Amino acid sequence: MKLPMKIMASLASVAMLAGFAACGVGGASRGSGDSNAATIKKGDVVGISMPTKADQRWNVDGANLKKDLQNAGYKVVLSYANNSPSQQSTDINNLISAGAKAIIVAAVDGTAVGPAVAQAKAAGDTVIAYDRLIMNTDAVNYYVTFNLEMTGTLEANYIIDKLNLKNGGCKDTPCNIEMFAGSDDDNNAPYFFKGAWDLLQPYFKSGQLKDPSNHGGGITASFKNSDWKKISVHAWDQNTAQSQMDAIMTQAYAHGEKLSAVLSPYDAISQGIINSIKNHRPDMVPGTSTWPIITGQDGMDIAIHNIYWGMQGQTVFKNVALLAKQTTKIITTLAAGKKPGNFSGKMDNGKIKVPTYYEKSQQLTKANLHTEVEVGFITESQYQKDIQK
Repeated sequence: MKLPMKIMASLASVAMLAGFAACGVGGASRGSGDSNAATIKKGDVVGISMPTKADQRWNVDGANLKKDLQNAGYKVVLSYANNSPSQQSTDINNLISAGAKAIIVAAVDGTAVGPAVAQAKAAGDTVIAYDRLIMNTDAVNYYVTFNLEMTGTLEANYIIDKLNLKNGGCKDTPCNIEMFAGSDDDNNAPYFFKGAWDLLQPYFKSGQLKDPSNHGGGITASFKNSDWKKISVHAWDQNTAQSQMDAIMTQAYAHGEKLSAVLSPYDAISQGIINSIKNHRPDMVPGTSTWPIITGQDGMDIAIHNIYWGMQGQTVFKNVALLAKQTTKIITTLAAGKKPGNFSGKMDNGKIKVPTYYEKSQQLTKANLHTEVEVGFITESQYQKDIQK
């Protein structure tokens, strides 16, 4: 699913700008979303439509947005859609009826929500796509997100480093790896996968990495970025991921075979993978060489626990407080009669090029897990609770 409107001159920005270019192919004549932003003033209602309360991430996002907007002098109506596209459409219509002048949407399904935000535009609302781009509509004014490809880049580089692939760590005996992608209805998921696959594919081609299971029809050197849905986990669901990993373990690791790494794009998916490995292979012991390298994303409480106890290697932490601040800044800028600027770029949603701010993510391992406390993402007491056995 940071860092207000800074354009980074680092690898992070290079990766994301490549994403902008890829999304912009064939769309040179398309308009810009900020050209029809509506009028809003201090004291107006701002609506927030979050996808679900089931994930820790979205509860934090909703709370941050509500706090920042209220502190800036706006009335806030916050809704959660229970991961239902139809419910989110209803929620957005309710926000319009409640008099919202701006609506912030973290889409359950970036395409299905299009007609609802079109109604918001018709009602004169400013629409901000939050973290997930809303597709195939001209009703989106702004997009605020993280450096999408960099998430996969961080995860892949962690695996590459831990397996010493750059120095031929798996040259003599190929290392077994399993790979998962995000939800098939999340427009961010292909970018996460691309960031990882662009780095890992060369090691499949050289023979250092191989996938012995038939997950997604089997991953080989010829697997393409566009094939990512074959290994997707719908709704980023932990139980779905566990079921998929159960099938992998039964097929490819039932007789003592070594599993070296698992590319997981999200902490809840990682938890499902961990549960499956524990159930199928009690001889694999966390914190030892028998346990695979497992990645993740979002810095969830469960990830802090798993990383601390050696069950997960890293998580890509996205300081969503900064994302909320950038979103609030867009609204306060509009209320001041000004036009937001200093965009990181524009993302093509298939209809228009949407002015986009993106923030920087950070890799957390056991060495710097406490960062979440230091930046105020969680409290010290929560951290201590997370690391309990």
